[in-house]
Amino acid sequence: MPRSWTVAVARDDLAQMTYAEGDVPAVTDGEVLLRVDRVGLTANNVTYAVLGDAMRYWEFFPSGSPERGLAPLWGFADVVASTVPEVAVGLRVYGYLPPASHLVVRPERVDESGFRDGSAHRAELPSPYNVYRATTGDPAYRKDQEDLLILFRPLFYTSFMLADQVADNDFYGTRTLIISSASSKTAYAAAAELRDQGVRLIGLTSHGNVEFTRSLGCYDEVRTYDEIDSLDLVPSVYLDLSGSPQVRAALRERLGDYLVRDIAVGLTGQVPNAGAAGEVFFAPVQMRKRRHDWGRDGLEERFTAAWQRFATVVDGWLDVQVGHGPDELQRVWLEVLGGRVPPRVGHVVQL
Repeated sequence: MPRSWTVAVARDDLAQMTYAEGDVPAVTDGEVLLRVDRVGLTANNVTYAVLGDAMRYWEFFPSGSPERGLAPLWGFADVVASTVPEVAVGLRVYGYLPPASHLVVRPERVDESGFRDGSAHRAELPSPYNVYRATTGDPAYRKDQEDLLILFRPLFYTSFMLADQVADNDFYGTRTLIISSASSKTAYAAAAELRDQGVRLIGLTSHGNVEFTRSLGCYDEVRTYDEIDSLDLVPSVYLDLSGSPQVRAALRERLGDYLVRDIAVGLTGQVPNAGAAGEVFFAPVQMRKRRHDWGRDGLEERFTAAWQRFATVVDGWLDVQVGHGPDELQRVWLEVLGGRVPPRVGHVVQL
């Protein structure tokens, strides 16, 4: 008899995992059963777990235990059972998924582009995370780019909206942007989008990632963290993707009043950085603004155009490694959690 499974982590120790099996969920009226097929694991997923309580990420996929959580992943799933006539068995969707074999959703606002999960426990959570995009109605989808979409689409939406917000505010009156964790996917995707917009992009990274980061060609300058004290004293905006208190302190000491904006974007380490920053970037806020400015179709058109530009270059920057099954999911989670994944490697797990 078919079985389902989940891989949960201890909320107070993300390296402790629990594998559990159970019966495949049955669907009732208004529900659809997704079989999770292919997911990615990046530092972004660790961020969801680190900020699981503060940003309510644990609430998307309840584990049934206050001690354990299901860290959200992005990827593709297939409809294997449906009581909703508009959502056919066999439909393939992209979206927010648990580290599990199956997920029950309650589709609402169904159209050719997909649907939203209207499950009660997700009603008050940020709506962009509740969207499931049908591959048949997604202008950004190409079958041969599934792994790139898995690894980059959620990051790229963050990068795209971050670049848009900074440009929308005329770079806060500056012409220098400093980006930490410059070798991370979110950082260099934002840099690629900001390239050629009349600003100087300075990437900060570790010694071991300097060569890779320079090879991308999307930064005007790449420096190591211990070279912060030689930065030019010009009005600058700091986009913090590292979450490092030491980096923030060094920048503030060096730039003083020249540091015009200090914006926490995410974290590639595991130190929440929102409290120390001047402000926090949250992609859904800028998305809502642009839906109002451009309309839903206008936003999608701009995102698709940006993604297609990025996808043409990023394929040469990444070595996609594909694993199989829940054991590999657990192994890769520990590797990503421990910061042991080289910047050129992207992990996808076929479940």
